Amino acid sequence: MYVQSCSLIWGIRGTFSQAMIFAIDEINNSSDLLPGVKLGYRIYDSCSSVPMAMHSAFQLSNGLDQVFNTNDSCSQSGMVMAVVGESGSTPSITMSRVIGSLNIPQVSHYATCACLSNKQQYPSFFRTIPSDEFQAKALAHLVKHFGWTWIGAVRSDSDYGNNGMASFLEEAQKEGICVEYSESFYRTNPHSKIQRLAEIIRRSTAVVIVAFVASGDMRILLEELSQKPSTPRQWIGSEAWVTDPDMLRFTFCAGAVGFGIQQTIIPGLRDFLLDLTPAKILASSVLTEFWENAFNCRLGKSMNATTGKRPCDGTENIETLQSPYTDTSQLRITNMVYKAVYAIAHAIHSVLNQLKEVNFTQNGYDVSFDDNGDPVATYELVNWQKGESGTIEMVTVGQYDASLPAGLEFTIHRNLICKCIWVLQVPSSVCTDSCPLGTRKVLQKGKPICCYDCIPCADGEINSLDCLSCPEEFWPNTEKNVCLPKLVEFLSFDEVLGIVLAVFSLVGASLAVATAAIFFYHRKSPIVRANNSELSFLLLFSLTLCFLCSLTFIGAPSEWSCMLRHTAFSITFVLCISCVLGKTLVVLVAFRATLPGNNIMKWFGPSQQRMTVGSFTFVQILICTIWLVVSPPFPMKNLTAYKERIILECALGSAIGFWVVLGYIGLLALFCFVLAVLARKLPDSFNEAKLITFSMLIFCAVWITFIPAYLSSPGKFTVAVEIFAILASSFGLIFCMFAPKCFIILFKPEKNTKKQLMNKNQS
Repeated sequence: MYVQSCSLIWGIRGTFSQAMIFAIDEINNSSDLLPGVKLGYRIYDSCSSVPMAMHSAFQLSNGLDQVFNTNDSCSQSGMVMAVVGESGSTPSITMSRVIGSLNIPQVSHYATCACLSNKQQYPSFFRTIPSDEFQAKALAHLVKHFGWTWIGAVRSDSDYGNNGMASFLEEAQKEGICVEYSESFYRTNPHSKIQRLAEIIRRSTAVVIVAFVASGDMRILLEELSQKPSTPRQWIGSEAWVTDPDMLRFTFCAGAVGFGIQQTIIPGLRDFLLDLTPAKILASSVLTEFWENAFNCRLGKSMNATTGKRPCDGTENIETLQSPYTDTSQLRITNMVYKAVYAIAHAIHSVLNQLKEVNFTQNGYDVSFDDNGDPVATYELVNWQKGESGTIEMVTVGQYDASLPAGLEFTIHRNLICKCIWVLQVPSSVCTDSCPLGTRKVLQKGKPICCYDCIPCADGEINSLDCLSCPEEFWPNTEKNVCLPKLVEFLSFDEVLGIVLAVFSLVGASLAVATAAIFFYHRKSPIVRANNSELSFLLLFSLTLCFLCSLTFIGAPSEWSCMLRHTAFSITFVLCISCVLGKTLVVLVAFRATLPGNNIMKWFGPSQQRMTVGSFTFVQILICTIWLVVSPPFPMKNLTAYKERIILECALGSAIGFWVVLGYIGLLALFCFVLAVLARKLPDSFNEAKLITFSMLIFCAVWITFIPAYLSSPGKFTVAVEIFAILASSFGLIFCMFAPKCFIILFKPEKNTKKQLMNKNQS
């Protein structure tokens, strides 16, 4: 065996090469795989150096002079059938560009850069470890799973780190994750750059750090961070360092979580690794260096003056040695080497060297390649946990299998990981806390989309992501986190205002009925007979209806109540005003009849009076009928008067019809008022004209005031204003027209005589 080595400590990489030798020995001793064919090998150590890797690639492509096995059964052609390696992505790229042109298959066990999946550039490259494209997706899903939207990002300044982080950031953006900083470094950078990066991490507000870093680079960064402890961070690691046992000594990273290659057991490997006889050790310069470094002794008989190491005395026992070489409890990448050797053997076994067609199972693990030369991506989610002894251990807490359907690739044992990573609760790592319901996000200028201010939603809107308007008949609650049905408002019999108006309506109607009863009981008395008793009773009847019609305005509007309230009110008021107008005409006609030669009273008797009242009322009935037929009032929900309430009201239907009805009432009232003013100075026997004047003055004042009040009153108060106008004008009529007469009838009966009336008129 020819080995080109460098002066690096031979640890886990030594395990890789020994695993390759172990696999080759198994294949050479197998009767099923490559019977009669013996595989040979040559091992090179590139020392993670691109120039060294390129030098090795040129040596392999130019043919080998030295060979491992020189017996007759071994090929002497020097033709390389396949290459296992390299461990790093950048050296693998270099090698692939050299040997790929010669169609020499290259199967890497540890080069994960997604760029190597490009078959146009790397046609003969294969690997047994998944591409970082899958790991990047898995890491983005992991970060999103815990609700971390504000993170820091560090990466190795290499093909592995740069391409891996680029893939992660692309996936993170899709998941709505923002990056506070993204820094790269390499182990050979000046110490000042490592210090600057450490300070960026210490000063950052992001609690979570995603590190797509090679193990050697990460060791340097963590050593720098350990010099000056800062706020604990949640580390999210790529496979390269999160599963490296040597990294567990950085206890301040306890709780770190990341994806690693699945653990496995390779039967017989531990015994093979420990079977190091003196002859084997001395035959290999690499094993010699490993042995001397592991036991701090010199293989030989005398103390070496240069190194100061004692001679190895044979008491050294590798089974008691605690090192990555002897630790086979968590074989991950080692199994990738083992599978790579078997993949090549199976390809050779099929003669055509078709690695793309390889599909076999070894030790319970499937091995196959897709069109890009990549295996099926499966990872274990590992978590750094503190054991009972206080040391950090790696524990599997979940899985990621890219072959499963979308949404099912990632599984995590949440109860286990929460118990082990965080004592009380999952740490929060966001640029801005989630906006509470009832507010919306406004991005901060010049900052990522995860940094924003929360401003209250506008009236009628809820939600935190993007304020949403509530449906038309809904309104946000006080917290603006849910839409509730708007309060429905109308003048109700259950509220104080409705009760007060209803009471006044009933009191007014009762007062009109009581007045009619008094007049009926004293209908033969002079004061009743002198004031046109028939029109008085008809007026009292119409006033009773006026008081009662106000009740139709109270309560939830319905189709019938909306039509009834306006028509009943308008017709009863016209009937009332017509009676007053009739009484006014009687006063004027009666005075004219006292003049010599005037017999006008025969043209204005009771029949003519009834016809006058009926004619005026019929006109209003006709107007109302046309209104109801063409465009009647109807119930509606007023959603514009108030934003947070719904007003149930009666729409006018035809506004023209409504104002024609009111205009007709106003016209009659004005006509009546003018006639009453003309008759107010007639002799005292006809002094009812004065009472009519006062009643019409009150009536007109009320309804003139009503118009602006009606138009400006909001909601249910519009209805209240209309009821008030009806009641006020009705009370004005009944008090002005009948209160003085009732007072005389009830409390001054001595004045209710023809003599008293005549004496009064003559005084």
